[in-house]
Amino acid sequence: MSYLSHEALLRGVQPSQPRITPIAGAEPSLALFEFTSIAQGMVAADAMLKRTHVDLLHAGTVQPGHYLVGVGGEVADVEEALKAGRDAGADSLRDVVWLPGVHPSVLHAFRPQSVPTEATALGIIETLTAPAAIKSADVAVKGASITLTSIRLSDGLGGKSLVLLMGAVSDVEAALELVRVQNLALVKAVVIPQLHAEFMAQVIGETRFFR
Repeated sequence: MSYLSHEALLRGVQPSQPRITPIAGAEPSLALFEFTSIAQGMVAADAMLKRTHVDLLHAGTVQPGHYLVGVGGEVADVEEALKAGRDAGADSLRDVVWLPGVHPSVLHAFRPQSVPTEATALGIIETLTAPAAIKSADVAVKGASITLTSIRLSDGLGGKSLVLLMGAVSDVEAALELVRVQNLALVKAVVIPQLHAEFMAQVIGETRFFR
């Protein structure tokens, strides 16, 4: 079974020589941690990397003074990193999500490459935490025939996160209902049935007022 690294997925490229997973039946997995203490989050990130072999996807500060750490790799390795992050993060760990078989679309949505030209509906998922947004995106794309268009975590959102998805109205509504059932630190999950073309060009990929 070939293993496509999370870094390659984020770049949207295929590796020339796919790495072979050493665990039969294993799939790439992802864990995202959100810490309320920047210092303790940095301690936790270091502890994860020292405990097991995982890819450090990204680590850094986000508003409002929190620290995000994303790691990926084989399921067993990320599960071990999950334990290390929880131990080292202690009471500074605000939220965490672990996706043993993360959908590739979730990673691509961090860096949208193109804007869809045709879609009947826009789904908007607003969450209180970054891990909740990642989980919501994965639940949506695995449970309904939709396209994830972008994921925005924390910065410029007062700590909240945003997931945008597109598709037929019935499919978008089905995806949002799955997210609501999960109750993933949800603020709002709404659908715009017929998104105006001019607004679509403005909103997909970048939701900040000043770009």
